[in-house]
Amino acid sequence: MSAFNDKLKGNWNQLKGKMKQEYAELTDDDLEYTEGKEDELLGRLQEKLGKTKEDVKSWIDGIGS
Repeated sequence: MSAFNDKLKGNWNQLKGKMKQEYAELTDDDLEYTEGKEDELLGRLQEKLGKTKEDVKSWIDGIGS
């Protein structure tokens, strides 16, 4: 499991709240996280935010720092 996946698993509720503060258009469905399905989550966020997968990962990494 990657460090990114560990971060999602360990801090998801905190990250989700911060993501909603920054992007009010994100819904609970957009932010639904299931362990092992990180790519699906990234795909939803990528589509909703109009960012690349790497941009989304970097954004999430920055939120948790």
